[in-house]
Amino acid sequence: MQKRFIQTFLKSNEIFAYTLAGLFLFTAVLLGISIGTVSVPIVNIFQIIGFEVFQIGSIEMLDPMYGNIVMNIRLPRVILAGLVGASLAIAGAAFQGLLRNPLADPYTLGVSSGASVGAVIVLFFHLSVPFLKGFTLPIFSIITSIATIFAVLFFARKVDRSMKVETIILTGIIFSSFLGALISLMIALTGEELRQIIGWLLGSVSMRGWNYVGIILPFFIFGSLLLMLNGKELNAMSFGEERAQHLGVDVRRRKMTVLLAGSVLTGAAVAVSGTIGFVGLVIPHLTRLLWGPDHKHLLPLSILTGSAFLILADLVARMIISPIELPIGVITSLIGAPVFAIILLRRRMERRG
Repeated sequence: MQKRFIQTFLKSNEIFAYTLAGLFLFTAVLLGISIGTVSVPIVNIFQIIGFEVFQIGSIEMLDPMYGNIVMNIRLPRVILAGLVGASLAIAGAAFQGLLRNPLADPYTLGVSSGASVGAVIVLFFHLSVPFLKGFTLPIFSIITSIATIFAVLFFARKVDRSMKVETIILTGIIFSSFLGALISLMIALTGEELRQIIGWLLGSVSMRGWNYVGIILPFFIFGSLLLMLNGKELNAMSFGEERAQHLGVDVRRRKMTVLLAGSVLTGAAVAVSGTIGFVGLVIPHLTRLLWGPDHKHLLPLSILTGSAFLILADLVARMIISPIELPIGVITSLIGAPVFAIILLRRRMERRG
């Protein structure tokens, strides 16, 4: 009887968590589409999307300008911001679970900087692989992000055979600093591309249409599914690799799978939006504090929360000093840094207590 009560309580808590996260995302999407230089009433948003996507109702009585704003400007922008936020959040949650450290994320492990190097190389040399076409940028970003994480692991193993988490993170920070200097060197050597590269590095989803959504979507689906299929294994590995092996987990294989999927997600996100910090660091940590460490639920909840967070961050970026838009990476850093500092202080106080 008691066991059934506990199971019912946990299940109801899970439903509540998904409902709340879903409502947060739904509200963020509506606000992101509605608010702007020209405000679009929420009722009109439903009418336009209902007609354009599902062929329901009619929009003959609506101003055509509203339809253009919703379908061609704000909806693709909101979806792109959501996909980028979701990609970074689930990658961060997986890295933190794998390495058992809240400081692990695509940025601190050097993956984000590696992806940035690949993207800057494409922009700097105007590379375009014929058979890849529009996928040249994300493919290069993903390749360099994967190469970076494996280089980090290789050097961390050289430094410390036991590959302690602290060693991996410190190695990642070293690589991140080195790659950042490499990017600065390329920027110093650029001419006309300078503004484009700097604007891209600061992070933005502005002036990106449906084609950018099409670029990131397949990588997001692939990477997210791969990580969520390894939720149970991440739970086991969060207690340590030895215990995970005793439970029958192929630790080496699962570790490579998680690192590969996280690198693919990060590379694709960086390719379409530039470098956006703190999403992969703060969102998984907050989600874990609110709903617990079970990766079967932590990963999908991080997707919903990270998506909503970046949509709202983009809304703030374009409205705070309108009509001028701030880079979205500036907003996420301004919000994320203090929040993460508060989280660390609370953890320290709890340990002392």
